[in-house]
Amino acid sequence: MRDRVYNLFRNSQRPGLLCAVPEERPVPEFLVEEKWEFERCLRPSDPSPPGFHARAAAAGVRFNGFYLFYLLA
Repeated sequence: MRDRVYNLFRNSQRPGLLCAVPEERPVPEFLVEEKWEFERCLRPSDPSPPGFHARAAAAGVRFNGFYLFYLLA
């Protein structure tokens, strides 16, 4: 279970590539380019998208400030 709200951004050139940024963190500069679009908020009670792993997200945020993942179909 996640303990925070993430803002999800989708890459327009690779629609399966998403970036999760905790809502309390600044949005990384690379996400403001036109290649990325805001997808939605991911709340702790929402089901995780396929490919999103909470432990990996926590580690990614700790070291990078964001978590990149690919949707699994």
